[in-house]
Amino acid sequence: MSAERTAIVTGTSTGLGEAVARQLLERGWSVIGIARRPAPFTHERYRHVAHDLAGIVEAPTSLESQLALHDVRTLSRIGLVNNAALSEGLMPVARLDPRQLVRIYAVNLIAPVWLMGYALRKTLDDTPLRIVNVSSGAATTGFAGLAAYGSSKAAMRLAGMSLASELASPPKNARRRPDAAILSYEPGIVETDMQRYARS
Repeated sequence: MSAERTAIVTGTSTGLGEAVARQLLERGWSVIGIARRPAPFTHERYRHVAHDLAGIVEAPTSLESQLALHDVRTLSRIGLVNNAALSEGLMPVARLDPRQLVRIYAVNLIAPVWLMGYALRKTLDDTPLRIVNVSSGAATTGFAGLAAYGSSKAAMRLAGMSLASELASPPKNARRRPDAAILSYEPGIVETDMQRYARS
């Protein structure tokens, strides 16, 4: 991807992720989209990475090699939008299966945290970096049936806050990043397939 501004967006096959990818493309960004399913659009500045984020636990190098964000010196700005989330596990706590929880946390928490680290490792210290973690009201309020989803989103929110503290107070032997920012964004109720499933 040789364009000056590149963003990695997860969950681009539908819903909010698709809309964000389209808007970034309209604004001249190049987008690397990650989703299990194919993207419903094509664009000369869009590259699709077909990947199940649940696999990050067993094979993080597989995703890293597919992202292939190599020549970062040509980039004037890098973005990351952690949007993908599983709607599985919308049920009472007593019915949750630990194997299901592992998959939910892998997609909703572990992959976003790993991607934040990847973006930091790949971004030059003086290149602007923007990270947006798509959050939820379930990250701050307990809702019946949303223990798995809400706790994973709450943990991602806290991980982002920890990263913000790291950026504000780097170790003495590390260079300060003058233009890096992270935002936990709660869009409210968005009419997506996941929202319709949750209401059902």
